[in-house]
Amino acid sequence: MRDISLLVNPASGGGRARETARRAIDWLRRAGAVVDELVGGDAAESAELARRAVASGTDALVACGGDGVVNLALRAAVGTTTPIGLIPAGTGNDYARMLGLHGSDPETAARVVLDGGTRAIDAARCGDRWFGTVLAGGFDARVNERTNRMSWPRGKWRYNLAVLAELARLRPLDYALELDGERRRTRAVLVAVGNGASYGGGMRICPDAVPDDGVLDVTVIGPVTAGRLVRVLPTVYSGKHVDHPQVSTFRARRVSVSVPGVTAYADGEPLAGTPLDVECVPRAVDVLVPG
Repeated sequence: MRDISLLVNPASGGGRARETARRAIDWLRRAGAVVDELVGGDAAESAELARRAVASGTDALVACGGDGVVNLALRAAVGTTTPIGLIPAGTGNDYARMLGLHGSDPETAARVVLDGGTRAIDAARCGDRWFGTVLAGGFDARVNERTNRMSWPRGKWRYNLAVLAELARLRPLDYALELDGERRRTRAVLVAVGNGASYGGGMRICPDAVPDDGVLDVTVIGPVTAGRLVRVLPTVYSGKHVDHPQVSTFRARRVSVSVPGVTAYADGEPLAGTPLDVECVPRAVDVLVPG
């Protein structure tokens, strides 16, 4: 693992990713790696740089930033033999949690790139798009959308303010779901589809999800009031929300979701409006993890 392509989003983590990338690159080069730093002007250019790196035969495509830039690396490497690695530098860092890298400093994460192990994990495919953590399809998606529109404050405070704003307009939605061919209709405030356990910076919305078990975990929070949801949300960080009587969980290889007026988000980025079909593709991508 000596020819490393490092895909960097300098804006991640409120601008911390630039310094994080510098420290990781310094460590990798001192360890004898050849590092090609890739910085695109926007997401489309970054995606093209990642695709070219994989096509050129790089030993590893390593993402430095948050979940969005890791998603670009995933999309470039999925279905190939090129492993993806991660230097965490985002706000949420849910990919890092999934891969056992949350809280790692740049040098420790860089060491994993060179000396760690390789693990084949599943990925979720939705049309021509892919995601690796969780798809948000209701109240959670609207919170994500509002957070992206806000320029202040930074970090989790911005997310918390978006939650409060969306709680004020909370209404149950009419969902049509299909889980491995079994159709069901339900009223709910959100439906989340997880290849991994968490989104939103550690909210374990699908707490039992395992990224290499060949299935997707689905969490449905029923038609609760805003007051009840406020009491449920803190328990999502521990995964205890699944014990609430209005919360249902399912597992399926293929999931279809239809709900009016919602743009689904996955890996923290806008994915598509509904209806949408999601399929778990087993062992779709290799990832570099602590040994």
